[in-house]
Amino acid sequence: MTTLIDKTSPARSGGQGPSGSGRRGPVVILRGSGRYRLILAVCLVLAAGFVAWGGTLQPFEQGQLTRAGIFAIAILGLNFTTGYVGLLSVGHSAFLGLGAYTTGVLVVNYNQTALSTIPVAMGICFVVGLLVGIPALRIRGLYLAIVTLALGVAFPEIVARLGGLTGGAEGLTIRRTLLRPPEWSGFTLGEKDQWLYWLTIVCLLLAFVVLRNIITGRYGMAMNAVRQNEIAAAASGVNIATVKLLSFAVSGAITGLAGSLFAMYIGSLFAEGSFTVLAGITLLIGLVVGGERTMLGPIIGGLIVVFLPYYTSDIGGGQFSAVLFAIALIAVVFVAPDGIAGGLGRIIRKVVRVDARRPDGGREGGLFGDAPTATATESGSAR
Repeated sequence: MTTLIDKTSPARSGGQGPSGSGRRGPVVILRGSGRYRLILAVCLVLAAGFVAWGGTLQPFEQGQLTRAGIFAIAILGLNFTTGYVGLLSVGHSAFLGLGAYTTGVLVVNYNQTALSTIPVAMGICFVVGLLVGIPALRIRGLYLAIVTLALGVAFPEIVARLGGLTGGAEGLTIRRTLLRPPEWSGFTLGEKDQWLYWLTIVCLLLAFVVLRNIITGRYGMAMNAVRQNEIAAAASGVNIATVKLLSFAVSGAITGLAGSLFAMYIGSLFAEGSFTVLAGITLLIGLVVGGERTMLGPIIGGLIVVFLPYYTSDIGGGQFSAVLFAIALIAVVFVAPDGIAGGLGRIIRKVVRVDARRPDGGREGGLFGDAPTATATESGSAR
């Protein structure tokens, strides 16, 4: 097989396009190359610097970052099922509340340490996610959204009726002494805010790594196939039921993790105030504004839903603040329809594109899902 290398390709040389207009194409960086490692190292150093800076802030500002990190974890869970599988969920506030009340009930009523309740909260939300995913086997789109909306509406009522366990309409208060950091952490009770900040950062990092490994693996390919075309995915051998059920279950578990951290953060649980449908809509807003089907989108969305209302309330109070918040969200969606992370990715791709190197020395799709670069034309046949 004869291979003719196209040395004038803009993607390879960065030179002029076919029209000879002199317009340069994006710089191509091969994944695993020295320049790629350098860029990755710089990004990691900047991220680590931001996290370290957050650890030096005053309690209020640090608490805001902690809250943003908790919302980022919850949006990561929502993104897993809504973004990557296409199953619209409006009632993820129920998973957030279920994780929070699991931690609150175990700490207050059963004298468990707050840290030990996290796996329990995730496990319960995983099982509930499996049950909630059952309707998704037969319905999707707006019909599925209505089902999840019913879940979000019903959760505060269920909490109110289980007053002996959850505190009912009066809420459940976790005393500060019950949220004492573990001795091995090195933090004292007076440093609880710092302990919770670093715990949230670690949980966010772990959730990010785990979900990224799932999404970039074979299961992630199955999720993408189900989102694009269920009939074609089934014809290709994808088990649609398994993908949908596990997606809801994993999504519920991750959001339950956020709920457990939220209980430690807020200390006083009140279902009618923190876990209504409005909270579920807030998670959806964070996902859309941050960028669905992206890994950085939920982190950006968590920062947006925490800090944007805070700064708009400084400009104007009451209803005017809500109007400013809505205008800011509309402006973001108008400028970046695919979210802030998607908009940034589109801009970056115009300047730099990262390609993966195939075992045969060629190139595969880019970091942001680019099509393979056409670098050769083939003539003849090896067979």
